[in-house]
Amino acid sequence: MGMMKEFKEFAVKGNVMDMAVGIIIGAAFGKIVSSFVADVIMPPIGLALGGVDFSDLAVTLQEASGDAAAVTLNYGSFIQTVIDFTIIAFAIFMALKAINSLKRKEEEAPAEPPKPSKEEVLLTEIRDLLKQQNSQ
Repeated sequence: MGMMKEFKEFAVKGNVMDMAVGIIIGAAFGKIVSSFVADVIMPPIGLALGGVDFSDLAVTLQEASGDAAAVTLNYGSFIQTVIDFTIIAFAIFMALKAINSLKRKEEEAPAEPPKPSKEEVLLTEIRDLLKQQNSQ
C-alpha cells in the first residue's frame, strides 16, 4: 500500500502534470509544423526545383519481385524530417528567447521602495515638529 501512495504523490505533483501538458502540446505543435512544412513550404521548393516532391525521393536498392516489396532508401522523407526539425527548433528558440527577454525586463525593473509604516510616518512628523520648535 505504501508504494501506491508514493506513486500517487509522484503522479499528481505539479511538475509531473506540467510536463505531461508540455509533452501533449509539443506533440500537437509537432504535427502542426510537419503539416506546415509538408503542405506549405515544400511544394514551392519542389516546384522551384522542377516539380520534385521530396517525400517521393528514393533510391531503389532492390526491385520488387513476386510478393516481396521493393527495398528503397527514402532519403526524401529524411530531408522532410530534417526540415521539420529545423523549423520546430527555430520556433522553440524564438519562444524561449521571447520568454527570457520578458524575464530580464522584469528583473531589470526597479522594485518600488516599501512605503514607510504608520509608526515611521508619525515619528518623522514628530522629528520635523521638534526641529521646527528648536529652530524658533
